[in-house]
Amino acid sequence: MNRLTIKLFATLRERARTSEIEREFAPGLTVGEIWSRLLEEFPALGGHHDGVAFAVNQEYVEADFRPRDRDEVAFIPPVSGGSEAPWLGPVSIGRGAIDIAALEAAVADPSAGAAVTFAGTTRKGNAGRRVIRLEYEAYEPMALSEMRKLAIEAGRRYAIVRIAIQHRVGVVEIGETSVAIAVSAAHRAEAFDACRFAIDRLKEIVPIWKKEHFEGGEIWVGCQTSHPPHADHA
Repeated sequence: MNRLTIKLFATLRERARTSEIEREFAPGLTVGEIWSRLLEEFPALGGHHDGVAFAVNQEYVEADFRPRDRDEVAFIPPVSGGSEAPWLGPVSIGRGAIDIAALEAAVADPSAGAAVTFAGTTRKGNAGRRVIRLEYEAYEPMALSEMRKLAIEAGRRYAIVRIAIQHRVGVVEIGETSVAIAVSAAHRAEAFDACRFAIDRLKEIVPIWKKEHFEGGEIWVGCQTSHPPHADHA
């Protein structure tokens, strides 16, 4: 059996009268099936059946995802602004590789005639230095809040159908994606403009910091303090 920690938030927490549950489920059960089991145990949760998102180990997943033993499964009601911002798709921060196809699928809609995706990847050179890897650190609760706010603002500024954002923390190797934004809209101009606004605004206000590891040292990009290697590492 897989032993899972189940997290509930906001209205779901109030309706179930608990924020965390430990349960055992048969291996291979999907998060969608686990949610159905939870509805049987807590019928009061049924009012949110159509609006709940799923996350495993703090990353959004689809209903057919199969968690493993000791995973943390979260059931997430619509975030602030959900009903007022129907264009708001998944917004997440995680350590695993970003699945661009999944992000694009999250913004797909029959009413969208255009979709634009931005993917920021680690390049091997910067400012004349040979970059080895990047490392990201975030004040995650605030970063998620600010990412959602900018996604909502993008929809207020531009006529988009859907927007989704994902950012990595931890080590990001050369060629890997550190941040991705997908936007769908009826017309390409709005999709392009909203995507550009989102990445520019993210760089300005979201508390995520980048350390560049290069041959000969490391530096927090945008900061004044760098950390060259000690003499015995030269």
